[in-house]
Amino acid sequence: MSFLDQLLTIIPADRVNQDEPLSAHTYTKLGGKADYFVAPHTYEEVQAVLELAHREHVPFMILGFGSNLIVRDGGLRGIVLNLNELKTIRRDGNQLIAQAGAAIIDVSRQALTEELSGLEFACGIPGTVGGAVYMNAGAYGGETKDVITSAVVLSPEGKLMTLTKDELDLDYRTSRISKDGLIVLEATFELEPLGYEAIKEVMDDLTYKRESKQPLEYPSCGSVFKRPPGYFAGKLIQDCGLQGKRIGGAEVSLKHAGFIVNIDAATATEYISLIRHVQATVKEKFKIELEPEVKIIGEDIAVENA
Repeated sequence: MSFLDQLLTIIPADRVNQDEPLSAHTYTKLGGKADYFVAPHTYEEVQAVLELAHREHVPFMILGFGSNLIVRDGGLRGIVLNLNELKTIRRDGNQLIAQAGAAIIDVSRQALTEELSGLEFACGIPGTVGGAVYMNAGAYGGETKDVITSAVVLSPEGKLMTLTKDELDLDYRTSRISKDGLIVLEATFELEPLGYEAIKEVMDDLTYKRESKQPLEYPSCGSVFKRPPGYFAGKLIQDCGLQGKRIGGAEVSLKHAGFIVNIDAATATEYISLIRHVQATVKEKFKIELEPEVKIIGEDIAVENA
């Protein structure tokens, strides 16, 4: 039985796409094709696909909203698992339990509705719960590690585990999830009761700050670089005179130097080339290494010999 036939015994055919353009699934609107683009609806389906991939030695990766991701123009081999249909959010006391495919923005809005405080910082983060745990997403002084208590995860081989906050090893834009190749299925957040208006006031203020300062009108991966100790990446880039610098259709944002935007049908190669140019320029001028916050994956397009 072929690999595809085996896959179709787990996931219905209408949720398995071959040669799927990943540019349709990333915030940057960049990226080549995935061999298999699979959309599970249950934890059991995710587990079964991982077990199959492990048994057949087929590579896989998890894709949420693709908000902090650049896929190279050659695309991805193997399976791309899209967990966006796993999006249930439920309350248990002062906790919210959210599945990996739920938007972290929606979890923060649910917390507002439930009059629970702690996730206000996440009201503008354009990613999933799984992505937030993967990279310990944060904004405006708050981080995922401030409120998470545990996560249900799968090992790359499909073993189900529940990890405590300490076991998740959450740090600045990293976690055990990213280090060990684990897959988040759901996360539990411990919040504090607070009045609706008090929570909404904070969220409205953060939303205003985000919308007024960030170039949300163009596709981008968000903030490209991690914050160097003692500095702000955007300020370093701005002081290098790089705002407006373009390579192909990719541009260092005129609105916020920490963003690179796709303003004219950029390729991933152009976008990544601009990232490298910014890194080299900042290093030359300030002797500071800018480390990407965005994850760059996939293959370059093969160039045939003349």
